[in-house]
Amino acid sequence: MLRGRVSDRVLEAMEDTPRELFVPNRVRQMAYQDHPLPIGDGQTISAPHMVAIMCDLLDLGEGMRVLDVGTGSGYHAAVMAKLVGPEGHVYSIERVATLVAFARKNLSEAGIENVTVVEGDGSRGLPDHAPFDRINVAATAPKVPEPLQAQLKVGGKLVIPVGTCYQELLLVVRTEEGFEMEQHGGVVFVPLIGDHGFQV
Repeated sequence: MLRGRVSDRVLEAMEDTPRELFVPNRVRQMAYQDHPLPIGDGQTISAPHMVAIMCDLLDLGEGMRVLDVGTGSGYHAAVMAKLVGPEGHVYSIERVATLVAFARKNLSEAGIENVTVVEGDGSRGLPDHAPFDRINVAATAPKVPEPLQAQLKVGGKLVIPVGTCYQELLLVVRTEEGFEMEQHGGVVFVPLIGDHGFQV
C-alpha cells in the first residue's frame, strides 16, 4: 500500500521491526492491521502507515541524533533506530511512567540498543542531549513547542501534528534564517501534555 509513496529504506526498517513485540498481549493478533491500537493509559501505537509517513518526511540518515517525543510502546523509536544505524542514536521521552517501563522492555526484547528512553515532559525536549538532527513528535500540540525548535540543528527537520479539533501534520525545517513549515495533511493524534503543549 505504501510502496512507491515512502522510501524503500523506511519500509525495510519497518519490516525488520516486529510490531507484535510493541503491543499488549490482548491486541497482539491485530499488530499488523493498519490502524492505531491501544497500549494503555489512554495512549495508542500509531497506525503503520503513519509511522512510515513520518519517518519518510524526516529523511533519517545513518549516524543521526534523533529526539522522539511520545515514546508510547517504543515502536516508532525502534524503526527510527534502524534507520539511523548503530552510529546513530534515538533519545525518546515519555511522560507516563508505566509506558516508559513498557517501552524499555519492548526495545530490549527486540534487541534495539541505540535508543534511550527518558521519563519527562516531551514538550520541553531534552536540552542536555541537544542539538538534534531530527525530532519526531507523536502527539498533537496547540503550536510547535519553542524548546523543540531551539533544540533542532540548522538543516534539521521536525515532524509534528498541530491543532485541536482539526490537526495538521507539519514538517518544520530549520534554516540559517529561521524555520520553514510545510503542511502534510490532516491527522488524529493524542494530545501532547506538558508545559509547552496542552495543560492537564
